Amino acid sequence: MAQSSHRDDFFQTTASLDEQKRKTAKSQNNNGNPIRLQSKILAVVADPLNTQAVFVAQSGGTVRKVNLETGDTAAIYKGPTAPITSLCFSPNNRLLFAGCWDKTVWSWDVATKEPKLRYEGHTDFVRSVISTRLRGQDVLVSGGADAQILVFDIATGQRLAVIKGHAKGIQDLALDPISLDLDSPELIVFSAGSDREIRQFDISTGSQDQTGTSAILAHETNVHKLFFDQDADLWTASADKTTKCLSRDDGWKPNTTLDHPDYVRDVAVYEQGGWVITACRDEEVRVWNRSTGQLYHTFSGHYEEVTGLAIVGTTVVSVGIDATIRQWSLKPDELQTAVAMARKTSTEDEEQPTQSGSMLTEEEERELAELMGED
Repeated sequence: MAQSSHRDDFFQTTASLDEQKRKTAKSQNNNGNPIRLQSKILAVVADPLNTQAVFVAQSGGTVRKVNLETGDTAAIYKGPTAPITSLCFSPNNRLLFAGCWDKTVWSWDVATKEPKLRYEGHTDFVRSVISTRLRGQDVLVSGGADAQILVFDIATGQRLAVIKGHAKGIQDLALDPISLDLDSPELIVFSAGSDREIRQFDISTGSQDQTGTSAILAHETNVHKLFFDQDADLWTASADKTTKCLSRDDGWKPNTTLDHPDYVRDVAVYEQGGWVITACRDEEVRVWNRSTGQLYHTFSGHYEEVTGLAIVGTTVVSVGIDATIRQWSLKPDELQTAVAMARKTSTEDEEQPTQSGSMLTEEEERELAELMGED
């Protein structure tokens, strides 16, 4: 057992002390040009009106708008005293919504930062919020740890529907892009739960109880995130250490599985480059070839769990428990440079002789040439 006179080290194992030292050392890295904040970051969304800014949800109960170029805080939204878990904007982007541990959804005027309505009804943490328009009415949809999904009139705060079906808490919500078509008679929302189920419901029909009905069962345990790509197929991130693509045309059966060494917290698809990006509890952000399912590159920089991703232009922004916002370029030349540098570092660490000429395999060189041609 390691000996220490520091009070924080009492009753800690050698392994835990070693882990603390590792994280302390890793925290000094500047990979991804970190923007360092004061509290844990639990979620991130791109600013719909500014391509150089993101909004982040913090465990201290505040929401920050952060300029990605300068690292400055452009706005702070205050009120909650409990952690913020999730963020979204109203359909007209004038209101900001935040799901909170205090069982309510907070809202602010984006421009003035003035607090607006609070939406109540959950009996446990609010974990996910989304908004949309329903028959000309702006509505807010929230999912909670109480396993309920609530639909509110944004303008009045009135609860329009209560939807049940999950046996355990809701982890995430996503709007089905197909149902957003103006000609669609339905408005479908997909929900992911701690019960490993993925469910879909039509919020245009009002309150409903799906308890005991069939659900999509693609994972072994918690499904943390849902993401629809441009083909309207559904990507998932799960605590069973996988990300999967569920094919719409094949009854939501998985056609791609990306294996990870730990829980997968978030997933996003960068359509222009053909990449799938994942955030993992093992502190890494991974880039996968969407067509082949092969791991292409791992961005290392966070020294705690990565909790969220946002695609901003040609950049993926990641946030984590380490209270940092990091940016990783997905431009073909810059991504390839990152791959080459990672290979060089790995080779040097293994003390293997450096090969002359290109550090890339023949297949990677071909892929780079294709990407450069497309760019």
